[in-house]
Amino acid sequence: MRSNRHPSIKIERFMLKKFFIICSGSDTDILNDCSIGEQNKYAGIGATVFFTAVMAFIAASYALYTVFDNYFTAIAFGFVWGLLIFNLDRFIVSTIKKRNSIIDELIQASPRIILAVIIAVVISKPLELKIFEKEINQVLLEQKNDLTLANQNQIAQQFSPNIEGLKNEITILQNEINTKETEVNTLYDTYISEAEGTAGTKLLGKGPVYKEKRDKHDAALLELQQLKTDNKTKIAQIETQIAQLKTNYNTQVITTQPIIDGFDGLMARVNALGTLPWLPSFFIFLLFLAIETSPIFAKLLSPKGEYDFKLEDTETAVKTWVDQKVYERQVLLQTDRTLNNKIYNDIAEEDELYNYKRKKARELMQLQADAFFKHQKNAL
Repeated sequence: MRSNRHPSIKIERFMLKKFFIICSGSDTDILNDCSIGEQNKYAGIGATVFFTAVMAFIAASYALYTVFDNYFTAIAFGFVWGLLIFNLDRFIVSTIKKRNSIIDELIQASPRIILAVIIAVVISKPLELKIFEKEINQVLLEQKNDLTLANQNQIAQQFSPNIEGLKNEITILQNEINTKETEVNTLYDTYISEAEGTAGTKLLGKGPVYKEKRDKHDAALLELQQLKTDNKTKIAQIETQIAQLKTNYNTQVITTQPIIDGFDGLMARVNALGTLPWLPSFFIFLLFLAIETSPIFAKLLSPKGEYDFKLEDTETAVKTWVDQKVYERQVLLQTDRTLNNKIYNDIAEEDELYNYKRKKARELMQLQADAFFKHQKNAL
């Protein structure tokens, strides 16, 4: 059993190590000829690059899920984002070369460090949203409650003046009835007092004055009954209008409430996170910043290793070969120029060439003179 398991474990470890070395962006051909320790160093750098990309994938997927509310879309875009971060980190690490001066190395790495800080911010923020999700939900709940009350008050301002106006009309109609009832009650007391002889003529019995006051009361009573009938009809109509306005108010509140309930998007959560204490978020950012910049600082702080010397040897060999080729071409060009100048100077002193060119020049001038003469003759 052991003899079968150990080779497979070694193969898996070897393949994993090769994968992480590829993630580090190093030259695998050169690194294969280096020591195991040197290979392990770059495998560790590659593992950091890989797991940073995995964290970027998780963070982007969660952030995009809060936007699209769809698992497949969030995972697809998150995977693309993870590949982008992986490529950037791999590029950053692979382009840092060991120099003979620490100052030169810091100058070389400074743009990469700035880019690493930006990537750390982008990666850490969505994960902060997930880590502090409960606290953010509490903040969003309070904000939603405030928005709900504010929304209800704003909608109420659209309906309250009309409702108050209609209620005032009901009050006026009811006051008319009350006033008329008071008048009828007063007339009733008057004619009763007249009949009892306690007021008016103070004659006991139902005389002419009593009859007059009784008729006046009865007429007022009929007016009161008619007024009640008319005003109750008007009040019922007004109450119907008030009920319709309240229904419209409730409908608008119900219609707008889903907008408030959906107030939990990415921007709302980022703003809610900003209202929480900054120290925990800052520590999370520092963690991802350390993860993101660790491959860079690992290469900066580590001394020149076997891989660095071999890589420098390969690069300088190519550079030397290119410089030599360029120099040889320059020497060849300069030699060719010198020879050409000497050859043409020698030819310029030969009489045969001089006479030949003199003859051709004379023929050319004769042709030009003949052509000019023919043109002038045609013009005349």
